[in-house]
Amino acid sequence: CLATLIIMLVGDTYTLINYVSFINYLCYGVTIIGLIVLRWKKPKIFRPIKVNLLIPITYLAFWAFLLVFSLYSEPIVCGVGLIIILTGVPVFFLGVYWRNKPKCVNRLIESMTCWGQKLCFVVYPQCGSAEEE
Repeated sequence: CLATLIIMLVGDTYTLINYVSFINYLCYGVTIIGLIVLRWKKPKIFRPIKVNLLIPITYLAFWAFLLVFSLYSEPIVCGVGLIIILTGVPVFFLGVYWRNKPKCVNRLIESMTCWGQKLCFVVYPQCGSAEEE
C-alpha cells in the first residue's frame, strides 16, 4: 500500500495500471500452476468443480506467451512490478513467519490492524489482544 502511494505521488495512473496488470497476470499464472500441481500430486481430493486439464494447460500456454511478451516489450515496468511484489516478503517474515515476536511488536501489529480496520471500515474492529480475553 505504501509503495502504491509513493508511485501515485511520483508517476501517473497509466503506469500504475501497467504495474498492477503485470502483477495480476503473474499471480493468475502461479494460481493455474498450483491447480495443475495439485491435480497431479493429489488427484483424489474433493473438488467442487473439476475441469479437463487441457483447459488450464492451454490457458498457461497463452499466459506464458503474454508474460514473456510483456517482459520483452516493457522490462522496466515488469521489473518494478516484481519489486512491488517483493516488498511483501519482509512483511511476511515480520508478520507471519517470525513466531516468537516481542510483545511490543505484537502490540504494534495489532494497533496497525485495528487502525486499518477503522480507516477502511473493512471489519468491525476488535481492538485489544486475544490474551486479554
